[in-house]
Amino acid sequence: MSLAINTTTSEGIVLAADSRQSYRNRKGMARIGSDNASKLLQLNKRVGVAVTGLAFLPEDDIPKNISKYIEQFKRETDVEKLDVRDAAKKLHSLFSKKYNWQKKLDELPEKIKKDLIKKGFEVLNIKKEKDAIRFQFKDSQGNEKHGVAGVDSINLLVAGYNKNGTHEVYVCKIPGEIQKKRDSKTKGKEYGAGWIGQADVVQRIVLGYDGRIRNIKFVQESITKYGEEEINKELRNLEYAIQYGTMTLQDAIDFSTLIIQTTSAIQRFSDGIMADPGDIPGVGGPVDVAVITPDKGFVWICKKKLKIGVNEVNLDKEPTLNNKTSGEEQLSQKEAKDH
Repeated sequence: MSLAINTTTSEGIVLAADSRQSYRNRKGMARIGSDNASKLLQLNKRVGVAVTGLAFLPEDDIPKNISKYIEQFKRETDVEKLDVRDAAKKLHSLFSKKYNWQKKLDELPEKIKKDLIKKGFEVLNIKKEKDAIRFQFKDSQGNEKHGVAGVDSINLLVAGYNKNGTHEVYVCKIPGEIQKKRDSKTKGKEYGAGWIGQADVVQRIVLGYDGRIRNIKFVQESITKYGEEEINKELRNLEYAIQYGTMTLQDAIDFSTLIIQTTSAIQRFSDGIMADPGDIPGVGGPVDVAVITPDKGFVWICKKKLKIGVNEVNLDKEPTLNNKTSGEEQLSQKEAKDH
């Protein structure tokens, strides 16, 4: 599933993502396929995109990595002309066409019904909605319960600067909609952090609660009594007061990497939550980090390289021993080129 995070400050935008690629095999068991997947990619000189969720889509019956589709999109599109919203819309359209999620959703009610009956539960209702399935059933003790199911999603975090110098951040969900998260032209939405993927740990750290709190009985009763808007308002009081607008770029880099590394560490020692045990440790591997600023554009701060043992290989240069270039050096080199 992975985790990607965006931190937008007055100095620039930070994008960070882990490198783990997990999947379920034919027996339904969770497996870690790789800790070297590319989840963060540069779209053009001003815009980047991070990807979580479904790792592969078939093309001619051969599974193809989501990042490969994005690289292909870059080759076939004049990406340098794209502003942030244009990039988000085109990528959302691309994956909506490539991913045959509607067929999978149509098949889901029957699978849910068979699974509930197999467990000895009584099926009360199964209803298909736009991009999800809602169902009701009675467990073996006669307790009525509700559930929501859906197909695996593809999540895109598209962030950067427009040609006119303004910045925007969008989250695209397939199936789902495009949501604008940051906009330098809208007061109150200029700066902040956002994330896609396995976000339960970051929600607990920053927001003060896990999103699954709404599944707890007394919270559901409170929502029924006071309304969801009022409960959400009360829960927002738990969020840490973080001044994203005054963060330096280094602070934003530290914050973003801390969130991903902490999520990976917590997943190492836990297996879901008591109310919902059994989860995929989907966050891990190296953390790729990029910074986007109005004057220097997209700059890699930390990016995985191919290697054999201790020998790293830069595909753009001759192989060297431990060939590492810091983000600070890259910024300086880019600045020198600009002059």
